[in-house]
Amino acid sequence: MTLDMPGAGVFDVVVLSEPFDLIALFGASAAPFVRLLRPEEVTDPEAIRYALCWCPSDEAFAAFPNIELAMSIAAGVDSIVSCPSLPQGATVARVRDDDQAHLMAGFAVWNVIHHHRRMGDMQRNHAAGLWDRSFTPRPPRETTVGVLGFGLMGRACAEAIAAAGFTVVVARHRDGAPVAGIEQVCGPEAVDQVAARADILVNVLPLTESTRDILDARLFALMPKGAVLVQMGRGEHMIEEDLLAALDSGQISAASLDVFRQEPLPEGHPFWTHPAVVLTPHKASVSTRAETIRQLVENCEAISAGAPAPGAVDRSAGY
Repeated sequence: MTLDMPGAGVFDVVVLSEPFDLIALFGASAAPFVRLLRPEEVTDPEAIRYALCWCPSDEAFAAFPNIELAMSIAAGVDSIVSCPSLPQGATVARVRDDDQAHLMAGFAVWNVIHHHRRMGDMQRNHAAGLWDRSFTPRPPRETTVGVLGFGLMGRACAEAIAAAGFTVVVARHRDGAPVAGIEQVCGPEAVDQVAARADILVNVLPLTESTRDILDARLFALMPKGAVLVQMGRGEHMIEEDLLAALDSGQISAASLDVFRQEPLPEGHPFWTHPAVVLTPHKASVSTRAETIRQLVENCEAISAGAPAPGAVDRSAGY
């Protein structure tokens, strides 16, 4: 992807992240449009107006009181909007990437089909040298797939799953325009209503105070006996002990898990060896580094011109 030189020149951007070295990750893509600086490299903290962030420490913004833009390196912004030192008036922005949404959608479809067609059984039969054609899948339209969340990622997932022939019902916060092949449920009970109907439940909700721990024993009990969970949202959405109990009881027959409360997933965690779990290392989708920097420049240019940042989120809503 080609970047045009920003009209205001090169932007100085401080990187704020506890788990990652963002300069090592993005530095090669940033020049000559952005100058990424570690906090200790900033000579005049009050002159810094832009930050590139992922899981900043509680005090990360304290030294930079004039930050006007805090941009996430990904779609999630929960660790930024909840940061105690984030300046009150700063714009929080995230990456909005159609290519990333398509990757997420493909991952969702792969997992839905994996469980619908019992591909795990076929893989085990392959390993055992067993030729078994006894399983006949029901038509996709007879399987209801619930999707929690209908933003950029959720809509892409729902549309792709519907295109594969499944019956799709989504839970969303606000009413929206009809979408062919997708039933929408809105309002405070939407998640419960969708979960109660879902043979396979795909989670792509944003992480907010109202969605934290939403995938719990109560919700699993609402789902049809033997339903499947595909968890691609945030690790903090799910109470892991509750899922393990639901899997062991058979209330949930299988789960695909891409995100976890602690990452990397600790050695010895039960998910590593649980026979009903398909585990992936938070790789459902990702934006390219060049695209992240392109959007960083775009947002910096907008803020510099006094215009709304294209990637801005509603800080009060958390997405």
